[in-house]
Amino acid sequence: MKIIVPMAGMGKRMRPHTLTVPKPLIPIAGKPIVHRLVEDIAKVCGEPVEEVAFIIGRGFGSAVEKDLVKIAESVGGKGTIHYQDEALGTAHAILCAQSALNGHVVVAFADTLFKADFILDSSVDGTIWVQRVDDPKPFGVVKLNDQGQITDFVEKPQTFVSDLAIIGIYYFKDGEYLRQELQYLLDNNITDKGEYQLTNALENMRNKGTQFVPGRVTEWLDCGNKDATVYTNQRYLEFLQERGEDLVAQSATITNSVIIPPVYIGEGVVITDSVVGPHVSLGADTKVSRSVVANAIVQQSATLEHANVAGSMIGSHATVAGRPHDLSVGDFNTLRL
Repeated sequence: MKIIVPMAGMGKRMRPHTLTVPKPLIPIAGKPIVHRLVEDIAKVCGEPVEEVAFIIGRGFGSAVEKDLVKIAESVGGKGTIHYQDEALGTAHAILCAQSALNGHVVVAFADTLFKADFILDSSVDGTIWVQRVDDPKPFGVVKLNDQGQITDFVEKPQTFVSDLAIIGIYYFKDGEYLRQELQYLLDNNITDKGEYQLTNALENMRNKGTQFVPGRVTEWLDCGNKDATVYTNQRYLEFLQERGEDLVAQSATITNSVIIPPVYIGEGVVITDSVVGPHVSLGADTKVSRSVVANAIVQQSATLEHANVAGSMIGSHATVAGRPHDLSVGDFNTLRL
């Protein structure tokens, strides 16, 4: 199995956090979003992961590239790096990793996580992961026939056609066939709103006889903005707690404090005279003193002093002191109130 992860976007809705780190590397319960995504896909694949191909911008830097290769290696595959120099759409992004487009392929866009309790059926032509939503207007959706096969792809329907939203994860039995269909779009300049879209290739493949079926997930978790990411962190901590995972590093020092699970406490964290939790992730070497922290993501080497923080994201090496709440503080910033 090959896993292709397009992640070259700028993540503007997640600023200031994405000014210093790509959005897919923002941590959820102690691991980057893209790491959680790749792990979750590997668990449902039902076959070994041969390669994980990451499509990134050239400005991400060598340190990020090395981290991505390690993520691939953690699930037993090799990591390869591919570049998308222009934002020309989803089809164009996937085609940037065309050397990985062969055999069984999963394409997963790196701004979503999911909970699932199935193993992928690799014998079908293709699977498109979907989730039922209350308001389908902001999403691409699929229509099904009586046999449960996908008959139509509709992008952001303004009148109701289906409430099965495409969550951005796809399986293809024949990666080479997908590559040919993506290349056809570029060769013939077939665009939608000025971009080459994967949904156009899917529609062409369906018209030629490819049978796509929906893959249902138990829960779909978005990481598109700060509030959604904080909620995703909350739910993921709950998932990990249900699995019985140990979320508190042995090297953490906790003195005269109350910890309310579920929480993730990273290596070298120091907590003094504080209340932490529930639904808090503290990155490595963070220091929390005389503070109350709930429902928050705090990245590495941050400092919280006399702070009351909830529903927040605090960047690496940031300092927060005083009584603010509902914060979105970027890396290396200092906030004193």
